[in-house]
Amino acid sequence: MTSTDGRPGSSRRGGAGLLADPDQLAETARSVLACASEVELVVDGTSLELDAGADPVASLGLHDREGIPTFVCSLDSPVSFAGAANQSALIKVASALGAPGTADRELVLSIAGRLRTAGREECVCCPEVRDVVALDPGFVLLARVAADGSITERARVPLGAFRAATHQLNRGYLQRCTQHANDCHQDELRRAVAALSHTRLGDVIGVQLADLSATGAELRWVDAAGAHARAVTFPWPAATAEQLGDLLRSRLHPGIC
Repeated sequence: MTSTDGRPGSSRRGGAGLLADPDQLAETARSVLACASEVELVVDGTSLELDAGADPVASLGLHDREGIPTFVCSLDSPVSFAGAANQSALIKVASALGAPGTADRELVLSIAGRLRTAGREECVCCPEVRDVVALDPGFVLLARVAADGSITERARVPLGAFRAATHQLNRGYLQRCTQHANDCHQDELRRAVAALSHTRLGDVIGVQLADLSATGAELRWVDAAGAHARAVTFPWPAATAEQLGDLLRSRLHPGIC
């Protein structure tokens, strides 16, 4: 942990500070990367416009792919051209972790590195082919920023810990998965509840997925009889994002992505 003047020290503010343990610090940094409220990509001193894509929950066009910040953009976008030119870049990511007003929302992640074209893929909502542009991290810094914009504490994140596969299912990723399921898969969740609780689909008014983890989740719903909750336990803990998706589909509904 470092103070605002860059020297080792504790935070100047009260409450929990940034964690000194490299693995815990890296997990928090990966969580911010996976769960952003604002993203700024700066190349040669200029902020480039990002493509949010079809899913507004997908962290404003930024994706965490095994610790590599990745953008999916149109072929003629400035981000695509910057990736093709292997330009140096800096991204700043403001946290959307937790509830508004909590200490987690004060976190800002900065990653410096070099952009590269990492391939192409088709958009899920249309036949458009899009470039995948990755930023290979060379420097990662996690900071806490006060309401007036001052940095109250900061810590450099070790690159090895930041890239560790054990951080795939970080709490930011799980929060985004939960939001995506609740916002985009309400019909599938209602059908899952109807099947699990032996309730008529028409009587299931609304469903919320909550407390998602590597070992399970909780379904909360309202039907004609009132409010209910049921734990959903996975047969084994998920170790990767792909395994988590497979377990959710097998225990709830095959249409959940």
